[in-house]
Amino acid sequence: MIKKFIFLEWKAFIRSASFGKNLAMKILLGFLMIYFSLIFVGMGVGAFYILKKMNLEPLQTVNRFLIYYFLFDLIVRLMLQAIPVLNIKPLLVLPFKKPTIVHFSLGKTALSFFNWIHALFFIPFSVVLMIEGYDVVNILFWNLAIISLIYINNFLNIILSNIDKLFAAFLVLVIALGTAQYYKLFDITAFTAPFFQGLYEIPGLSLVPVLVLVGLYIFAFKFFKNNLYLDAGLSVKEDIASTENLSWLNQFGTVGTFLKNDIKLIKRNKRSKTTIFMSFLFLFYGLLFYSGGIESYDKPVMHLLAGIFVSGGFLFVFGQFVPSWDSSYYQLMMTQNIPYRGYIMAKWWLIVIATVVSTILASFYLYFGWQIYVTIVAAAIYNIGVNSHLVLLGGAFTKTPIDLSNAGGAFGDKKAFNVSAMLLTIPKILLPLLLYGLGLYFNNKALGLSLVAGAGVLGFIFKDKVFSLIEKRYKVEKYSTISAYKQKN
Repeated sequence: MIKKFIFLEWKAFIRSASFGKNLAMKILLGFLMIYFSLIFVGMGVGAFYILKKMNLEPLQTVNRFLIYYFLFDLIVRLMLQAIPVLNIKPLLVLPFKKPTIVHFSLGKTALSFFNWIHALFFIPFSVVLMIEGYDVVNILFWNLAIISLIYINNFLNIILSNIDKLFAAFLVLVIALGTAQYYKLFDITAFTAPFFQGLYEIPGLSLVPVLVLVGLYIFAFKFFKNNLYLDAGLSVKEDIASTENLSWLNQFGTVGTFLKNDIKLIKRNKRSKTTIFMSFLFLFYGLLFYSGGIESYDKPVMHLLAGIFVSGGFLFVFGQFVPSWDSSYYQLMMTQNIPYRGYIMAKWWLIVIATVVSTILASFYLYFGWQIYVTIVAAAIYNIGVNSHLVLLGGAFTKTPIDLSNAGGAFGDKKAFNVSAMLLTIPKILLPLLLYGLGLYFNNKALGLSLVAGAGVLGFIFKDKVFSLIEKRYKVEKYSTISAYKQKN
């Protein structure tokens, strides 16, 4: 039975309308995986000797900060790790046993890059510990516990992503612990470090994470098995209906009509509401760079990088999935007499408005000096004039549908968060950094900011010609996009 599922997964991959795009992206991701794998191996081998040079006991030091390591890992998983599932509904009318379907779906997560990448750090580190005279048996039990904790995070990701209340509780807990640690009110490592150290010193203690892992797997299995039926998610919570016509947007013609549709889409769907939440979080991204707390981030080029994300959070989170937001009714739209220019222009204006609002809200960065805020404004101008166009142009090649009817999970449809989408932001970042770096080459920050802002102004001036190119590309990709959106797996 498992072999049949693997066969179906392979067929779904090679028969996908976006097979070529997925294959190219997977090759690129493969090179990135190799790169990060080498980094993790290097860290695993070098960590022992680096800590020794710092007059720190290596294993105790690593054990002290493991709590942060695993919390950060879980946060990254929640944001980026797609949960591999089968296209289950067609299988439910076939003679497949539900436990087999669930076991296979959960078992696929064991092969995730987010799991085995950790072994490339802990295994070399453990080998070095053995070479340096640490007890071999105790190290093996310690590794067993660490592997169990990694897979605990794997199943916590699945559970938290599908049960909103647990996700909210986890988020509050992490924020509370981080705040208490920062203000030195409570140091959680004083309690967790002895436990992690005990995993090495007391071999039997390593069975605790193993038992927790087994319990989490059973819980996840029962949760999905109990919700595995054809009409799952069809019932909705009854609420008082409300209408809004947003008639004031009618004065903007076709653009206003599409803007009304987008505003309603954002307000009524969990996944789209998440874009607002994520955009708001991007506002505080600059604190890592402008507060001076991290020395390597306190550099002019890094300040511009922060400005791009602070002002362009909505652009990156929402814009990169145009027109996927409308994938559920995209075929219907294409049968109507709808001008592409008006459709694209509406998305552009939505991005521009969000960028302007984000820049205004980011005015609290004036606390760190007017130069910092000027950097954010220059980055915002570039986002409006250049990155907004690049995002919409990239949308013509985005053929991953978003299921807005999927209300399950903390983020709704998690297809919207994936590494492939994040990679598409790289070109939008490199160009402004190169322009700013050119100004810094002549030892003139003002020149660098002027080049960045000037590129944005030029993009705004020639937006009509740019939109003609974007419109032409959307028309070329029209039928392949429709074909891709028809596929649900």
